Amino acid sequence: YQVGAFPPGWAEWNGKFRDTVRDFWRGEAPASALTPRLCASGDLFNHRGRKPWASVNFITAHDGFTLNDLVSYNEKHNEANGEENRDGHSDNRSWNGGAEGPTDDPAVNAVRERQMRNVLATLLLSQGTPMLLAGDERARTQQGNNNAYCQDNEISWMDWNLQPRGEALIHFVQKLTKLRRDLPVLRRTRFLTGQTNEELGIKDATWINASGAEMRDEDWSDQQMRCFGLIIDGRAQPTGVRRRGDDATVLLVLNAHHDVVQFTLPQHAGDAAWSRLVDTNLGDEEEPGSFRSGEAYGVTARSVLLFRFEAGD
Repeated sequence: YQVGAFPPGWAEWNGKFRDTVRDFWRGEAPASALTPRLCASGDLFNHRGRKPWASVNFITAHDGFTLNDLVSYNEKHNEANGEENRDGHSDNRSWNGGAEGPTDDPAVNAVRERQMRNVLATLLLSQGTPMLLAGDERARTQQGNNNAYCQDNEISWMDWNLQPRGEALIHFVQKLTKLRRDLPVLRRTRFLTGQTNEELGIKDATWINASGAEMRDEDWSDQQMRCFGLIIDGRAQPTGVRRRGDDATVLLVLNAHHDVVQFTLPQHAGDAAWSRLVDTNLGDEEEPGSFRSGEAYGVTARSVLLFRFEAGD
């Protein structure tokens, strides 16, 4: 279907966001594929006066896997539907973390829980309008069934008995939604372009590699690049003619590699520090931390980080 073809005034489900984010976190999409999706898919929506909110970003919906099942199953399991598992979509772009379905393996479960946090962080920290499937915030499962329209039973029902992992995930979602509310830079009214604003002398967005330097042509063409950062400069949201904005500046880091990546925190507007707001490896137990520009931060395999720039005295 033609994503982005509606006229101004309409918002659209962005299936390309869904597919690309799923592919990135299962290791099948490079940085260059994900970058426009993090910025409200300006390649699809930035025309005819449309705004970033026109991109309705989502990972899961009423059809298909729930978020929990997206990180727990490689294949659909619709046997209960009575059609010999022929119904439902087979292209789920999912990854089970090393075992199919429920498991007692603590390593697999740790990866799954981090992957759920990764997907939620990607969704709620991206520009555009986020859409969250009810139950994903509490790790709801349909037991691998991705076409549960005919199941009026425990497969499709919402279990309101909150489990510990569901409670922790709810707290994480609450944290992300509060950040989105408190930081206008995460929900800009204008598309990010990566171009220098000549009047203000700054870029609204800068993509950086793990060395902390701005991404080069070879980075953009590297199909194996899975770790990168995005600086969104709050000064680029002007408050008047030739007047810099006063929003926070943030750094978003994503690592879909299998290994830890030493990521150099970039220099920005002089010598100052980056305050950690989110690390999906730490989850709900995260402690605040401050890190100097130029310092290397060990980004855990398959994780998301969000920092806020703290100007020096």
